[in-house]
Amino acid sequence: MSRSFETSSLQIENLTILREKTALLSLNETIKGGEVLTIMGPSGSGKSTLLNWLTGMLPKGFQAEGNVYLNSVNITQTASYQRHIGLLYQDALLFPHLSVADNIAFAMPKGDKKARARKISFALAEVGLAGLDNRHPDSLSGGQQARVALLRVLLSQPKAILLDEAFSKLDSQLRQETRQLVFEQIKQHQLPAIMVTHDESDAIAANGKVIHLSATPEQHN
Repeated sequence: MSRSFETSSLQIENLTILREKTALLSLNETIKGGEVLTIMGPSGSGKSTLLNWLTGMLPKGFQAEGNVYLNSVNITQTASYQRHIGLLYQDALLFPHLSVADNIAFAMPKGDKKARARKISFALAEVGLAGLDNRHPDSLSGGQQARVALLRVLLSQPKAILLDEAFSKLDSQLRQETRQLVFEQIKQHQLPAIMVTHDESDAIAANGKVIHLSATPEQHN
């Protein structure tokens, strides 16, 4: 499952996001492969808006100036589905009618079915889910679903990964275990990552740079 980019990086250059012509946030950051940049701040500070901009899905009412480079390629005008940026949310968002293996395969590049099935089985075993290929998501615990969601992102072969409050619905012990697994995989795959969180313990565990955004009363995230 391991692969690496020697020059893997996500660069945000001279970014300013405006909401109705009022500056919401400004950023200049470079995240190297295996690093996690943590973004913290109250609702209304622009955390989710930043992730939307990075994935090419900036909502109406917002404007952005600046560029984003992924592995030195400018993807600012690239269509969302061609950006190769993986997203991990607080909900696993698994398809209930598909098996665990089919959920993971759904996002994978096309190829030989048997080879993909072997890759999925190996990946499941790597994260402690050996033999669960044919189970359905509703038969899994919250922690197991979170691991399947992680594998679905990783096996889609992203070049960067965004974590949007990805651990917020897990209880304390499970949060710690899942978080450790996610950060280990980010490091192993040498993926640049940005994490949005309200939880200080997430930021500490990420062991990277932390940016605190501030909000004004009229701002909405």
